[in-house]
Amino acid sequence: MPLVLTEEQQMLRDSARGFLEEKSPVSAHRKLRDEKSEDGFDRGLWKEMAEMGWAGILIGEDHGGADFGFVGAGVLAEEMGRTLAASPFLSTSVLAATALNKIAGDGHKQEYLTKIATGEMLFALAVDENRKHGPAKTAMAAQKSGNAFKLNGDKTFVADGHVADKIIVAARSAGAPGENDGITLFLVDAKANGVTVERTQMIDSRNAARIKFENVDADGDDVLGEIDGGYMALEGVLNAGRAGLAAELSGAAQAAFDMTTNYLKERKQFGKTIGSFQALQHRAAHLYSEIELMKSANLKALQELDQNFGMAGPICSVAKAKAGEVAKLASQEAVQMHGGIGMTDEFDVGFYMKRIRVAQEMFGDVGFHADRIAALRGY
Repeated sequence: MPLVLTEEQQMLRDSARGFLEEKSPVSAHRKLRDEKSEDGFDRGLWKEMAEMGWAGILIGEDHGGADFGFVGAGVLAEEMGRTLAASPFLSTSVLAATALNKIAGDGHKQEYLTKIATGEMLFALAVDENRKHGPAKTAMAAQKSGNAFKLNGDKTFVADGHVADKIIVAARSAGAPGENDGITLFLVDAKANGVTVERTQMIDSRNAARIKFENVDADGDDVLGEIDGGYMALEGVLNAGRAGLAAELSGAAQAAFDMTTNYLKERKQFGKTIGSFQALQHRAAHLYSEIELMKSANLKALQELDQNFGMAGPICSVAKAKAGEVAKLASQEAVQMHGGIGMTDEFDVGFYMKRIRVAQEMFGDVGFHADRIAALRGY
């Protein structure tokens, strides 16, 4: 399939860009940070996004969604990355919607998909327990108790965990940490007895959470997918999240690059615009080439999720690794080529660097995905 957007996808991109530039520019992100917003995002803005169909971008029309596919979701994520728009889009509209679409039973779909599409409910995915991403290292216990389970353990770096109504939790019902087998996914009420949520404000001024589970009851109705066989289902959900994050990183990298090239055309030194200096031209040209490669990898990953969801893991890893690498380079070059002003809080480029650093770690950094690709190839 050609690595270009269709006419409908281009229209979605253009409308999203116009909306976000008006409703959620970088100044809105700065305002959320300065006011120390408890939610970390604007609920009024999220309501407007839901009314435009963004919250249900991956949800079928029978549940009130737009059913625009992963490429459509990536288009929105990329535009959000351009303006650093904070919202529960990734955690709810990408991760949770994918989980419910792909592995939930009809009951869960009927109960929750419409509420996601309307923006009525927020979800979070609780996977990691350590400093680095590693789904197979899940140690949180799901102990059988009669016909139900008791969940015990801690989760960290849970995006939007502090505002979620429901939490999708990966727990170990069998086996040992490091093994793929033995992981089960549960859908837990965020206000259930034994669930303690601690909000953590990250360097990018977004919010995540540490969540403690102490003897939390979960019965058969709370299980998503197969008992002990949830690892592959979890990987599918994470692949969707990785592609979504790669798209957001792409948008942030492109915005940082645009800011930098505009500055190179305006800033004068020794009577000449600094963009006329060959050394800076070479750096800008190299970054432009890397951004184009990143955009192609991202679009391919999103297309693969739409066309062959179960086999999209490798290209999603490629896209996430490339996006993290290139976005980091874009933010570093932006700060350096802006000189001293690039280090000041008054200038927006620092916000991009901070968001990129957090997003590149989420669901696996470059090293994690390089190792994953090597393992898949038999190394």
